[in-house]
Amino acid sequence: MKVILVTGGCGYIGSHTIVDLIDNGYDVISIDNNSRSNESILLGVEKITGKKVKNYKVNLCIYDDVYAVFQENPTIEGIIHFAAYKAVGESVENPMMYFENNISSLINVLKCAQEMKVPRFIFSSSCTVYGNPDVIKVTEDTPQKKAASPYGLTKQIGESIVENIVVTCSTNGVLLRYFNPVGAHPSIAIGELPIGKPQNLIPAVTQTAIGKLPQMTVFGADYDTKDGSCIRDFIHVSDIAHAHTLALQFLEEKKKENICEIFNLGTGDGYSVLEVIKAFETENDIKLNYTIGPRREGDVIAIFANNNKAKKILNWAPKYSMKDMVKTAWQWELSLQNNTKNQL
Repeated sequence: MKVILVTGGCGYIGSHTIVDLIDNGYDVISIDNNSRSNESILLGVEKITGKKVKNYKVNLCIYDDVYAVFQENPTIEGIIHFAAYKAVGESVENPMMYFENNISSLINVLKCAQEMKVPRFIFSSSCTVYGNPDVIKVTEDTPQKKAASPYGLTKQIGESIVENIVVTCSTNGVLLRYFNPVGAHPSIAIGELPIGKPQNLIPAVTQTAIGKLPQMTVFGADYDTKDGSCIRDFIHVSDIAHAHTLALQFLEEKKKENICEIFNLGTGDGYSVLEVIKAFETENDIKLNYTIGPRREGDVIAIFANNNKAKKILNWAPKYSMKDMVKTAWQWELSLQNNTKNQL
């Protein structure tokens, strides 16, 4: 079996991608120091797949420790690099932490890939690389504007680093620009586990609905959009996960070196924050306690994906609807509450 290293494998998208990789015949190892994740999520992965995944609790910013993992696993044939800090607001408040962690960890992983001649590298990027674009529905060739946050800037820099490195070594690359992953695995065995107060919309919605948070805030309702709130392209996390398997298979078919392709991963539909809240309330028959607050620094006004390239080249297409997204997210939140009660 082909061994794939997933950095950030205990994280939200990482854990779902591990499931998809195993379902498609890959053997997987993880590196995750659990500073922003919980290793217990791998128990859910095992429940779904029947496979126990080894996680190395290693700080990717320490090169020698990272290299030791590669030396212990010399048959790694592909790397999917998720591990990064990802909260827009936090990055505005503490940019140095984001630059140091997100960039140095990427460089260390790439150095190891180069040293060990790992042939395939997939980088977890983001639609934040577009900044506030002149067109709302962006293609991979849409000119990038100034990043709206230090987090977005680390993704712009990260993409440039990968593109420059792959032309100098035997590694081929794919840059996957996610839009807004939400929801949970259909089995409800894994889902999003934010540490501390949630920074993303759906965890804030579900935690408010269940009572973990007394109220949630919609950051700005005075934007030049259909209802005044920001517009995003929300996509089910399992659809995002499957794209990584397809990207690996795409690279496996390539015989020449120095390839670096970019793909948008979104549904192609834009939903406003208020529309998502309404969909959650309607699908789950719950009234949400929320208030309208001021705009949040670092937020892009409106953006969603043109995903034609991923559909054509990767043969990828989203399967899950907004109803699926908000339903599985709520079922996951309920399962967390039930697990807590059972432990008492």
